Amino acid sequence: MSARFLVDSLRDAYSRLANAPAIVTTILCIGITSTTITGILVGARQLGWGQQPELLAYDQMMRLRPDQPPDPRLLIVAITEADIYAQQRWPLSDRTIAQVLDRLQQYQPRVIGLDVYRDLPQEPGHQALSKQLQQPNVIVITQMPDDEDIGVAPPPGVPAQRIGFNDVFTDPDAVIRRGLLFANPDETTTLSSFSLRLALAYLRPANIVSRSGLSNPDHLQLGTVEFTPLEPTSGAYQTVDASGYQILLNYRTRRNLARQVTLSQVLNGQVDRQWIKDKIVLIGATARSLRDVHLTPYSAAETETPKMAGVMIHAQMTSQILSTVLDHQPLFWFWADWVEVVWIATWTVLGGCLAWFTRHPLLVGVYGVVAIGGLLLTSYSMFLQQGWIPVATPAIGLLMSAGVLVAYRAQQAQRQQQMMMKLLGQNTSPEIASALWKSRDRLLKSGKLPGQRLTATMLFTDIKNFSTISESMPPENLLEWLNEYLSAITQQVRANQGIINKFTGDGMLAVFGVPMNRTTPIEVSQDAQLAVNCALAMGECLQKLNQDWEQRGLPTIQMRVGIFTGPIVAGSLGGKDRLEYGVIGDSVNIASRLESYDKERQTDLCRVLIAKDTLVHLQERFEVEHWGLMTLKGKHHLVDVYRVVGYATGREKSVGSLAMGNILPIDPINQSTENDPSTSS
Repeated sequence: MSARFLVDSLRDAYSRLANAPAIVTTILCIGITSTTITGILVGARQLGWGQQPELLAYDQMMRLRPDQPPDPRLLIVAITEADIYAQQRWPLSDRTIAQVLDRLQQYQPRVIGLDVYRDLPQEPGHQALSKQLQQPNVIVITQMPDDEDIGVAPPPGVPAQRIGFNDVFTDPDAVIRRGLLFANPDETTTLSSFSLRLALAYLRPANIVSRSGLSNPDHLQLGTVEFTPLEPTSGAYQTVDASGYQILLNYRTRRNLARQVTLSQVLNGQVDRQWIKDKIVLIGATARSLRDVHLTPYSAAETETPKMAGVMIHAQMTSQILSTVLDHQPLFWFWADWVEVVWIATWTVLGGCLAWFTRHPLLVGVYGVVAIGGLLLTSYSMFLQQGWIPVATPAIGLLMSAGVLVAYRAQQAQRQQQMMMKLLGQNTSPEIASALWKSRDRLLKSGKLPGQRLTATMLFTDIKNFSTISESMPPENLLEWLNEYLSAITQQVRANQGIINKFTGDGMLAVFGVPMNRTTPIEVSQDAQLAVNCALAMGECLQKLNQDWEQRGLPTIQMRVGIFTGPIVAGSLGGKDRLEYGVIGDSVNIASRLESYDKERQTDLCRVLIAKDTLVHLQERFEVEHWGLMTLKGKHHLVDVYRVVGYATGREKSVGSLAMGNILPIDPINQSTENDPSTSS
């Protein structure tokens, strides 16, 4: 299932929740995403797809964990390359093995483990070896048969209670992470491992013997410790072969597990009695040429000797059993499957929350790193307490949920931006566009700009005698000429912080003070002054256009502007198939009537008429001519009309600064307008 599918699914679900309260939408969006991703991850875990990343995380934590000191209860007699060279043969002769056992027995070891196959005699010295193998403290090995091998029999004449199998279980990546205590080669036979035999022989003098567990009679109990076997889904395992009686192998250290001597040192009497007395002595090959070496969790960080000898693996397992029983070192523990699912879901939800509530992508990344660090620290702390809990899967869940919701929010932001541009067009000043985008979450609701009551200044324009001009020009030339005019006046609207709401043929409606909530008297006055400043700038622009058109043999024109400041309602108009940003109210009608009032009463190039409702906001920045109380078309009450002549003496610079952006910041919608006196009827 791709991230694109998740984003599309979330988008469809969100569209159905568009009219729900914000808190409900937030909870459901994060919940849908987190639940979907958690379900995918849990399903993948059950198929075994998430097992390897967890095993790699386990290995890394094992390597980071401090090594324990060498186990003083063990001595390793290593058969090295030098020993093989000195004996000039492999397998070693029975006489050599017998001599080693005889030397060791002189120093009274508690138990000797011979990790060397002796199913067949290796003369000379077979009789001497057979005699040594009759000692009650000697444990020998066998290898169980399987589908590919007939196995290796133990030395003849050794009783079953002193025979242990040396088979090891590897994970799919060939790393040994589990130890096998018991095995059932057939339905009637139960064999004990080499390491368990050694541990039991060492514990016997302390009257610690194997018995059935107190909580479960099928479990092994030694002393007060009950060994709980691995299940197929213990920890990160999902598809592991849990046959027999396995436990997670708790490595003591990566190198110095116990004191180590060579075979030649024992034969030459170069070992201290105290190194052997009352100890477990393991004899086995460490020569790499014999290929009895295996990968361990430490292998990835080891360059010289990445693999560990088989005898060292058995020593690790023996040390773990003794440390668990005698030193009260806990065995690895695991959560129940449902707890692991909750754990994964928790981090997945956290990733969704980070992406949903953090808008800046950089902060999402920073918080994500912090969250992953917290997950790793928590998991490692648990690991130090012998707890193996999921690490990689919740991290993947966190990243996936964050990534999906970041992608969704980016897609949502793109759609919102497209909606904003569709509603407001491209004729919005950069300052207002920036303010709108920062406030998009509060402006946009259900893909629309909700209607809001505002105080704004409307500006209508029209060309005088346009019908006559249009009759004298071919349509294609007329359109090009008209676009040249509209482009010029559009630039003036944008330069003065206005929004072009619509074009009406040769006319235009621009609004100053929307869609942001301009509530204070200072802000309303700024909008009115910018509108009048824009109208005068249009007149100057038209003068230059007329000069150019006259040289090109094109018609020259006059234009009319009507401006009114008052309450309006602004928002989306239309349906989902066609939507536009509209402003409605009596103030819009008055501005339109001012523009069209007494069309023949015009002497200047650009006639600008305003009402007293706008004049009161101009702060004497402009020179006006009072026309008196007039009856406008379609209006029953009189309107006090003024013509704007130009800038007041000495005020050109101060008014021009408004168009250059030296005004108060445009505040986003952050409060209700219900109690705002400037928006009352």
